[in-house]
Amino acid sequence: MSDAVSDAEATGWRLAVVVLAAGAGTRMRSDTPKVLHPIGGRSLLAHVLDAVAPLEPAETAVVVGHGRDAVIATLPDSARPVVQQERRGTGHAARLAVEAIAARGNLPGTVLVIFGDTPLLTTATLERLVAAHRRTGATATLLTAEAPDPTGYGRIIRDEHGAVRRVVEQRDASETERAVREINTGVAAFETDALRDGLKRLRSDNAAGEEYLPDVVAAFVAEGRLVVPVVGDIAETAGVNDRVQLAAAAAALRDRILTGWMRSGVSVADPATTWVDVGVVISPDAVLLPNVQLHGSTSIGTGALLGPDCTLIDTMVGARAVVCRAHCEGAVIGESASVGPFAYLRPGARIGRGAKVGAYVEVKAAELGDHSKVPHLSYVGDATIGADVNIGAGTIFANYDGVEKNRSTVGDGAKTGAHNTFVAPVNIGAGAYTGGGTVVRHDVPPGALAVPGGGPQRTIEGWTERKRPGTRSAAAAAEAATQPEPPDDHQPTESAERER
Repeated sequence: MSDAVSDAEATGWRLAVVVLAAGAGTRMRSDTPKVLHPIGGRSLLAHVLDAVAPLEPAETAVVVGHGRDAVIATLPDSARPVVQQERRGTGHAARLAVEAIAARGNLPGTVLVIFGDTPLLTTATLERLVAAHRRTGATATLLTAEAPDPTGYGRIIRDEHGAVRRVVEQRDASETERAVREINTGVAAFETDALRDGLKRLRSDNAAGEEYLPDVVAAFVAEGRLVVPVVGDIAETAGVNDRVQLAAAAAALRDRILTGWMRSGVSVADPATTWVDVGVVISPDAVLLPNVQLHGSTSIGTGALLGPDCTLIDTMVGARAVVCRAHCEGAVIGESASVGPFAYLRPGARIGRGAKVGAYVEVKAAELGDHSKVPHLSYVGDATIGADVNIGAGTIFANYDGVEKNRSTVGDGAKTGAHNTFVAPVNIGAGAYTGGGTVVRHDVPPGALAVPGGGPQRTIEGWTERKRPGTRSAAAAAEAATQPEPPDDHQPTESAERER
């Protein structure tokens, strides 16, 4: 909890937050509501709500409209939706939210209004705005910014003394007003009673036929009420209206996140090609090489080396582990383990301390014990492999029988040959060996050696239809049985017979 929030609580001062998130976002050219587009592992709206949360508002109301069901489904318990059936402007949306909070009997003396498409807004900036509002006793306190290109934003029009006179929208601005570079960010703190009164008096006689929230500012000024501007950083306060701005916001957030981690003792070789979500945790002395992407709830241990060319999703990496050119999702990689290059760890993969998963190895729902190795060209699925095991190159754990997934085990210290196939479920005992090319269909006792049988192939006719009835395989086999036999390519043709 911040000092500002603590001080506010001590004096009984509280605020409500209104987040405007009802817009269609047509410039995004997307079926997804604009505020749900993600950057840094969270939606635009989620970033805004995360910035608001430390203020501990008495209530947070999110105005929803376009795609409202999808937006409502993402809201945390701390945020209440308010539906704007007809989108008649920001003033109309704010009025609906304020009256909804009032109807619940939880409307404090100050209302903070924010747009849901400003993902780079920080808690520190909001606290500075709120502190200025309380300190000055203003009726309204506006967060403004200097924009190199203010096109599309409402302009802050000041008088000769620098006081705010009004806010004019782009489409209603004169040529002189459009030249003004100070913009309205849409973030503002209001005294509640004055805001409610001002919202009730809004008119829609403008170019868009909408009720503009900034119009209450002009009314306050005309009534001699105090309106205070607080200048913020345009890079932080900019909204997202199209895919170009979405990409720019994502890059800015990436730079902010990486700067924080580098200052905490993490080495990032090439920040421009490194992407880290806000929910990722990285320990000091970890090293991220170029083209590393860390997503979701991934955590990286002390001294781990990642990259180049890695994507990790919801993956835990232990201290001093090395992950090179690998894709890992829902995996756990132990201390000092080695993964890659060109390895694929799927959900449920657990790689033990000092273990190795080498080139072109895929691991799914399998445990690899401490100091065990799967060095080359293998698939390990639904298996439990003990400690100090070596799995030979080209090994396949055949875990799927066409209907069910089955699990196999390999005991501690076992050594399996190259090009083995373990037909699950099968158990290889501790210290057992298997020869190259062995198809293991039966359990191998501890310390035993399994080698290829070398016998002729045995074919069991009609097995699929008898043992797998109702499956697509059985249907295909039944259909094939009704087809005429193909010609025997090995029989001599008539012309061949004449040549003889």
